[in-house]
Amino acid sequence: MSAPLLEICDLSIAFHQGGRETLAVDKVSFSLTRGRTLALVGESGSGKSIIALSIVKLLGSTSATYPSGQVLFKGDDLLQAGDDKLRAVRGNEITMVFQEPMTSLNPLHTIEKQVGEILALHGMRGEGALRARVVELLQEVGIPDPATRLSAYPHQLSGGQRQRVMIAMALANRPDLFIADEPTTALDVTVQAQILKLLKELQAKLGMAMLFITHDLGIVRRIADDVCVMQKGRIVEAGPVEQVFGHPQHAYTKALLAAEPKGAPASANPQAKPIVTAENVRVWFPIKRGFMRKTIGHVKAVDGISLIVREGETVGVVGESGSGKTTLGLALLRLIRSEGPIAYLGKRIDGLGSKEMQPLRRDMQIVFQDPYGSLSPRMSVAEIVEEGLAIQQPLLSAAQRREIVAQSLADTGLDPSAMDRYPHEFSGGQRQRIAIARAMALNPKFVVLDEPTSALDMSVQAQIVDLLRDLQRKRNLAYLFISHDLKVVRALASELIVMRQGKVVESGPATQIFAAPQNEYTRALFAAAFSMEATHGVKST
Repeated sequence: MSAPLLEICDLSIAFHQGGRETLAVDKVSFSLTRGRTLALVGESGSGKSIIALSIVKLLGSTSATYPSGQVLFKGDDLLQAGDDKLRAVRGNEITMVFQEPMTSLNPLHTIEKQVGEILALHGMRGEGALRARVVELLQEVGIPDPATRLSAYPHQLSGGQRQRVMIAMALANRPDLFIADEPTTALDVTVQAQILKLLKELQAKLGMAMLFITHDLGIVRRIADDVCVMQKGRIVEAGPVEQVFGHPQHAYTKALLAAEPKGAPASANPQAKPIVTAENVRVWFPIKRGFMRKTIGHVKAVDGISLIVREGETVGVVGESGSGKTTLGLALLRLIRSEGPIAYLGKRIDGLGSKEMQPLRRDMQIVFQDPYGSLSPRMSVAEIVEEGLAIQQPLLSAAQRREIVAQSLADTGLDPSAMDRYPHEFSGGQRQRIAIARAMALNPKFVVLDEPTSALDMSVQAQIVDLLRDLQRKRNLAYLFISHDLKVVRALASELIVMRQGKVVESGPATQIFAAPQNEYTRALFAAAFSMEATHGVKST
């Protein structure tokens, strides 16, 4: 056995706030050798991401301390390393992909500039060579027509495409250790399979070690050699994937493996009242080139889509990243400009301005894909959740608003006593629950759920699915549910729309499509999703 590339020895991490010390990681130890993949799994808030950030000392030095432990990389303790040593290691020998790409990508720089900067910082020169290498990297991670996306800004890409850009940046300098914190969270299942295959190929080629943090146990089975199961800052079980998943010993591991969305969606009622209807909706983004910024074509993000979302019904929208799913949801809410009739409760809203739409905002809500990007870092959780209440229900007292906030947080599995804390103090999954609580506090009639469970671990996913189903039943809510997780869609959606390149390739009752998909693309999508599910207990090769 070769010497470990990375050794975490008796590592403890504490946070200090308001005179209190909170232990987030408690005496964790593991090692990782070249060419192997170790997965850290566990609930949101169990300490997985904190360990990853600590490896290259990216935790805030003012709030985090290390009561015990070492982080040995090639024999050197990085916890004791100076800034020069850390700068040499970061982005070159150790690279990391974060859970939320919009917090890592500069919104003011093009994709070409950001990927090229990584290469230039580590020695590559020449504009032509840099551009060619950027195109090659983007092509490696599955971005279609990469040469045409060089001038795009992060906001012009889908969530999945942004994550692929982050992976391209992380792999640019061929690192020794690749740390991936939920790297496929925003990716559809077909691209997820491509990215996992790419990572394994690069690992074999470069002898790269991977530390993989994920809540998706199907991915762990597919890519990891070893796994550490974490609960409340401790490792409760560790070993080879086949052993831990095939014969779990700890009660928490058993519960984690058993957790997945269960139950069936409410049956569609064709007589139910239509809440939102759309006919031949189009959203085309112009492609501009040259000094005069002339329009030379269009990106047809949504190209002639019609649908009806009825009271008490969930319409699921699936398809690969960039297929137009999120754009469709934003168009239905009148958050972006579109063409084609859109009606809410029978009244046309596609021609309404922002002032005319404001009274309807209470009834039409959205939960965004990226919880950190949609939560103000300067506002407490209470202020975030009650903001809509203050605008839409100004007659409520501060005490009444706080009571509603507490109930909304409790409904989404959060402790109401934490409402005065700030988003950065919560894990990614907890931030997503805050976003759901904010939407539900206004008691809406129509909710667009844009990947609402993508950042959640499996046990909380199942809880959120149950919560959404329960809220729908109690309030007769209409959902447009956008997701790449077909197991979640199958548990929630009664109607299904499959999108590709801005168009609908198949639609109809969800049970019918899941049982017998007619379109070749739908069959490929399902095969990619459920082949991972089928590898229970066995890592695919």
